[in-house]
Amino acid sequence: MSENMNNEMSGTVYGAVVQARDVSGGVHFHGPAPLPAPNQLLPRPRLVGRKAELAALDAMRDEVTDIPLTILITGSVGVGKTVLSLGWAHKIRRHYPDGQLFADLRGHSDDDPVSPQKVLGDFLHALGVPVELIPGEPARRAALYRTVTHDRRLLVLLDDAVTAAQVRPLLPASPTSVTLVTSRYRLASLLAQGARGMYLDRLDVRASLALLSDTLGRERVDRDRAAADELVELCMRLPLALTVAAARLASRPNWPLGEMVTVLAEEQRRLAALAIGDDMAVRSALDLSYRALGEEEARLYRLLGLVPGTTFGGEAAAALADVPAVEARRSLGALTDANLLTDTTDGTYRFHHELVRLHASQLTEHEDSESGRKEAETRLLGWYLGTAARAERRLRPYRTGLPRDAETPPREVTDFGGPADALAFFERELGNLGAAITLAHERERHATAWQLADALWSLFLMRGHHVERATIEKTGLAAARACENAYAEAKMLDRLGHSMRAVGRPDEAAEYFGAARDIWRRLGERDREASSLRRLGSVAVDRGHLDEAVVYFLTAAEAFRERRATRSEGLAMLDLGLAVLGQGRSAMAVIYLERAGDLLANVDDSYNRARVKLALGRAHTQEDAHETADLALRNGLEVMTSLGSTVGRAEALEALGELAERRGRAEEARERYDEALEALGDFETAAHLRIKSRTEALGPPS
Repeated sequence: MSENMNNEMSGTVYGAVVQARDVSGGVHFHGPAPLPAPNQLLPRPRLVGRKAELAALDAMRDEVTDIPLTILITGSVGVGKTVLSLGWAHKIRRHYPDGQLFADLRGHSDDDPVSPQKVLGDFLHALGVPVELIPGEPARRAALYRTVTHDRRLLVLLDDAVTAAQVRPLLPASPTSVTLVTSRYRLASLLAQGARGMYLDRLDVRASLALLSDTLGRERVDRDRAAADELVELCMRLPLALTVAAARLASRPNWPLGEMVTVLAEEQRRLAALAIGDDMAVRSALDLSYRALGEEEARLYRLLGLVPGTTFGGEAAAALADVPAVEARRSLGALTDANLLTDTTDGTYRFHHELVRLHASQLTEHEDSESGRKEAETRLLGWYLGTAARAERRLRPYRTGLPRDAETPPREVTDFGGPADALAFFERELGNLGAAITLAHERERHATAWQLADALWSLFLMRGHHVERATIEKTGLAAARACENAYAEAKMLDRLGHSMRAVGRPDEAAEYFGAARDIWRRLGERDREASSLRRLGSVAVDRGHLDEAVVYFLTAAEAFRERRATRSEGLAMLDLGLAVLGQGRSAMAVIYLERAGDLLANVDDSYNRARVKLALGRAHTQEDAHETADLALRNGLEVMTSLGSTVGRAEALEALGELAERRGRAEEARERYDEALEALGDFETAAHLRIKSRTEALGPPS
């Protein structure tokens, strides 16, 4: 062996790298370290005057030890249900080392309450379930949640529930877990099923004064005690109203409390027409904070009431208000300091309370012109579409020429350092993007709605999100039809076909794919018509009709070849090779798969090239070409690991286990199957059960 050796590395690396000259004993690849236990509780709030309630909660926890404990805290708006539940959750969190989960169920939002399916998906992902393994069907998703939580010590906080049905699927199965639920309603059926209840009343006078003193200092409150007593009653002894009023006074240290009392009393009389429900104290306190804002902050605050989602960052706010991002971030900070917004851990903001958002919405209706509101919404939709398009190009660079022109691009462009940043944007903004699609459709900006829905394809391909995906794509289809755009309609039909396949509905998938094929044929889009044939072939595979699938794939591949659509032909040949392999024709499968590899060799699509390697490895295994199979499978494993695909990694390890079995190496096969199970996690998926059965078939370890 030559001593003149180079040890160089080039290219982009997404995972661990090993550089070595001589290796003995083998090289072992291991998956990423498990995620830490979730810690989703909002920051610990100031909690004043609730000693009796905290003691009662402690007593409930001590009394219930052999079944999962659910505690329902009810009370009127602004009474402090969330603050109490968060305060107690932080007090006991050390007893729940397997994690603390939090969800705002938005039971009293202008928008629809959050579905339990959506929260289940978020919780499962936080508990370590890869997104691609989370079922789309609500019943299966709930069953997986019960399995995952069965032996864990978890603390779950479900804030602002509207019905018991919204809560039940989210209750962990472990008898060592505690769930806190807050709601303005009594949720009698939840109590009838064993939940413990606590009604939270307004603070008494003493606690109300303590809350004021906590912000303003005892000396200032005692110095003007009569005014403080009157202020407490004007705020109806509601913690939310008292907190907002105290924050306003804290920002004006020279104001006597009596001046605040005078102004607040006048506000309550003058603003009756704009009251939020029947709670004048909260409305008046919010108005006082609003009137203390500077002009720019006040305008942004009003316009934020137009945001269709629940969170917003500096760039979205900048587009909404048509100001530079640096200015928008400064204003968001000022609104946070005024206790009108809350900053989140991911750098975005949200309204401090749903009542605050309603307050902002009412203000923009009364103080901003209709044309001004429409222009602000248009700018925000333009930011969503333009930013999603840039993220999409980072993730799938080969998707070129896509129509993303329905809105004027934002004046400040959001860039992404790489695919990971783009994927993180989609994950963080999914709820807001879905709300933006609905808003665009409702405002008859149908082109915007379908283009934005189409731009989310990259996220759905890589992460699933089956429940959200189907809802978004159905809205996209309705929008495409509303603007009478046949091209858009066919694209959305294809998207929905993929969604139905993902949730195990092949008949519906075939219906959508067939309808798309008919439109592409009518439009003369031969490439896209061939793609629909490929998709119909995939449905045939799902149904077990392999002979039918082979015909579809052959027809599609020939059409792509005639059109010189190299990547599409490569994918069709990959599908064809897998179908033929399923028929047991391994030699023919190798021919098709090697052709697929040649076609994809120069395409920027490492994921599908890895899929080809894994398929070739399986085919060579059936051919007893052991060394060739081993090389292909290890190459595919390396790529899937670097891409972070847990399903692809498990598939590669399972295939290596099959190869080891074929070689008569039972212990090596067992090791590979165990690694595959570790990659998947301990979840009752089809792949998990299949690999586990392979392990059991090997018999006990030697």
